[in-house]
Amino acid sequence: MKQQWKLLVPLMLSGGLVACATTPTERTANAEKKEQTQVEQPKQEATESAKDKAGKKSETQSVKKEVVVLKATKTSDGKLILGEKEWVYVPGLKETFRARIDTGATTSSISAVDITPFERDGKDWVKFRIEHDGIKSEEVSLPVERWVHIRQSSSDSTQRRAIVMAWIEIGDLKEKTEFTLADRTHLTFPVLLGRSFFKDVAVVDVGRQYVQPKHK
Repeated sequence: MKQQWKLLVPLMLSGGLVACATTPTERTANAEKKEQTQVEQPKQEATESAKDKAGKKSETQSVKKEVVVLKATKTSDGKLILGEKEWVYVPGLKETFRARIDTGATTSSISAVDITPFERDGKDWVKFRIEHDGIKSEEVSLPVERWVHIRQSSSDSTQRRAIVMAWIEIGDLKEKTEFTLADRTHLTFPVLLGRSFFKDVAVVDVGRQYVQPKHK
């Protein structure tokens, strides 16, 4: 019996040592796993949060792109709003021209060449063509409303110019107005619209251009 106990005691002691040696290792491994899990989870949450924010930002940007600001083309009382520059359609010529809206000019002006005065039934008439930017219209004949004398700034001489009435269209407005016939081929705009045209039918916003749609 003593011999059996002598054999069992070393075995029990060695088993205890093995148990003591392995237990801390397992605890350490489990602790490391827990620590790794705790570190990795916040990273996933942060990544998902960044994706959510990016998605929301993208949605906000797409909504902003879809918003279209429509500016008014008429006032509340029905008058046209004209910009500093507009497209003008002349039905008699079947041509569209660029026009400058000049709040400082009294009378409108249109670029005319080959101006020839003549009489018809005892009244003054003129025949002429509109020419600008490579466009030259057919010959037009209109009665003279009146004559004006224009003094040139570069000399003391004056020029006699005819004023005629002509139909024009801007946007949905068709109006007959006075035009001084003058050679404007050297100027940027073949048509100049003065206060005699827009004082009763339109208001001018010099901060805008081509407010009214071009005639089709």
